[in-house]
Amino acid sequence: MNPKRLVALIMITLLATTANVFAETRIKCASTTSTQNSGMFDYLLPIFEKKTGIKVDVVAVGTGAAIEIGKRGDADVVMVHAKEQELKAVKEGAFVNRHDLMYNDFVIIGPTNDPLKIKGMKSAAEALKKIAAQGSPFVSRGDKSGTHSKELALWKAAGVDPKGQKWYLEVGQGMEKTQRIANEKKGYTLTDRGTWLATKDKDRLEMVVVLEGDPVLFNQYGVMAVNPEKHKQAKNKEAMIFINWLVSPEGQQAIGAFKDKHGNQLFIPNAKKQ
Repeated sequence: MNPKRLVALIMITLLATTANVFAETRIKCASTTSTQNSGMFDYLLPIFEKKTGIKVDVVAVGTGAAIEIGKRGDADVVMVHAKEQELKAVKEGAFVNRHDLMYNDFVIIGPTNDPLKIKGMKSAAEALKKIAAQGSPFVSRGDKSGTHSKELALWKAAGVDPKGQKWYLEVGQGMEKTQRIANEKKGYTLTDRGTWLATKDKDRLEMVVVLEGDPVLFNQYGVMAVNPEKHKQAKNKEAMIFINWLVSPEGQQAIGAFKDKHGNQLFIPNAKKQ
């Protein structure tokens, strides 16, 4: 081939590649750490991207912080797990098109030897009351996340105010780091089952689930779009493509098919329009 023609073809290819890069559609999803720590996004997003060509950049923080990011217009989609806060934010006009998406549950974990003998108890509030009475270490995320909100509700139900107590440690960290700290302190903590199952072996935690199954530990996740009327820069069209895929039979099937290496299903799909 003529060298000049070869160079021209190479230049055309490079220009086409560059154009594709700049034409790439990306949206930002602010989400809770549990969806990231569990590995769910690593599983779901390539499926969605292959189907639509839309890339999703995830900012994984506590639920409270994720909602605030959305309220500022610094994301296009928010996926979190604090339904009351979500519905309040929708009512205030910060978000639109909220859907229930999936659920799992919270569990209380503690040292393998379970020194307080929590295992066998049925009430999460009663378990926390026992932890407080014995002054056993309890590690709280303390970060206004969905898990932290649930934990505070449980303390309220137990009639205990743990704030400032020597045995109560607020760490301001995500779920995986909070579990590690609880492991180091030989204490108890509240975690979501998805993060627990996905990280307990990797982090070599010497802990076990000591309480599960209390109906109050139900953990609903929701997804919603940033209101484009409030934030003109929000990519509402692409955000709704993502949301509609998540709640579609195909997206719900993908969520249900996501499992950890032991075959445990980490999230149960339950999308329904609000």
